[in-house]
Amino acid sequence: MGDLNRRRFLQSMAAIAATSAALGCTSTTNSKSILRTAQQGRSTLGLTVPKMDVVRVGFIGVGERGVGAVKHFCHLDGVEIKAICDTHQAVVDRAVKIVVDKGFKKPDTYGKNDHDYRRMLERQDIDIVIISTPWQWHTPMAVDTMESGKHAFVEVPAAVTVEEAWQLVNTSERTQKNCMMLENVCYGRDELMVLNMVRQGVFGELLHGEAAYIHELRWQMKEINHKTGSWRTPWHAAVNGNLYPTHGLGPVSQYMNINRGDRFDYISSMSSPSLGRAAYAKKEFPADHSRNKLNYIAGDMNTSIIKTVKGRSIMVQHDTTTPRPYSRHNLIQGTNGVFAGFPNRIALEQGGSKSYHEWDYDMADWYNKYDHPLWQKMGAEAERNGGHGGMDFLMFWRIIFCLRNGEPLDQDVYDAAAWSAVFPLSVDSVADRSNSKDFPDFTRGLWQQAKPLGIIS
Repeated sequence: MGDLNRRRFLQSMAAIAATSAALGCTSTTNSKSILRTAQQGRSTLGLTVPKMDVVRVGFIGVGERGVGAVKHFCHLDGVEIKAICDTHQAVVDRAVKIVVDKGFKKPDTYGKNDHDYRRMLERQDIDIVIISTPWQWHTPMAVDTMESGKHAFVEVPAAVTVEEAWQLVNTSERTQKNCMMLENVCYGRDELMVLNMVRQGVFGELLHGEAAYIHELRWQMKEINHKTGSWRTPWHAAVNGNLYPTHGLGPVSQYMNINRGDRFDYISSMSSPSLGRAAYAKKEFPADHSRNKLNYIAGDMNTSIIKTVKGRSIMVQHDTTTPRPYSRHNLIQGTNGVFAGFPNRIALEQGGSKSYHEWDYDMADWYNKYDHPLWQKMGAEAERNGGHGGMDFLMFWRIIFCLRNGEPLDQDVYDAAAWSAVFPLSVDSVADRSNSKDFPDFTRGLWQQAKPLGIIS
């Protein structure tokens, strides 16, 4: 939640050991000891729930991502916003005003302490909860949400340790409640188009993917008492690995049918030196400032290689420190050719307009032929409502559509667990001279029978 648990973070900045403890993450997650846990309920692969005429919503965290979610839900049919929780009163008031100004009933509010969200979860008139809080709160809040009989929709990453990933899986299976990570990039126009192209075999048999989150965010270090930088910055002084893997990885995972015909097998990870954050702090803050007292250990660039059970490879990169243009480096390579993003370009052996030795940068014909049906139907509305080019709005629209029509969600708890596990497993690998670390099979073998994500009509 914009500033939930902020005081604890500020107090811990003086000592990295205290910071790591507060974040719930150490230099190693001892992942080998939790490759499998005892199943506590039925699988939730393809989970459907009874149709909801109206989806009643509660929000935990409306400081940054959360307030955007509130805005989007105000433009969705069949939704009632019942309650909003955040410990920062100013952002609560802002979110409430958005709802009221749109002509809806004023939602009830919570946030008198760090755990007041649990009082909100006691309500019986909430069906789903949108969780947009600092990372270390994601799993505890999602677990509490499902235990209270509600569906959990949680910002990325859904978990920061492998143990937490298992907690999400076990709780979802035991309660039979959805737990979906809000990986909005899966709903971008380009990502949806490429998914459609992959399903139609345009690139042939898939071999390799590349995914990244390259986004210079040093400026967030100036957010000391509020906003994302107030709690995100200490992570760079607590762990060394890929801190934020899912934005590029989510779409590539869907292309490759991860957890639906293939799965992640193991990962090897290495990091560059950690230089940029300390240099930025020295330049931008007084010598005795708390930002200059942190020992930044997260490599400025982390590169991880994932091997799937079917033998495919995926390169995943993370860099929020170095001065360079933004990129999610969305790439999928098959036996017939390749798509790469940032900028968008295609090269095919068969079916392209040019030789595969030359990139085709003109996407107009490709959009005309392969735009995903979901984007064809809702793209204009998504762009009108905004949120990363419309992907935010489209993600929430699709969630509500599925819940109201009794259809399975496009992402499930197994996706949330596997995609998020790259974070702690990369930390383990970096700490162990880049030796490979095994992924748990969160589906407990059912990935072999699970159906790939289809192209909805």
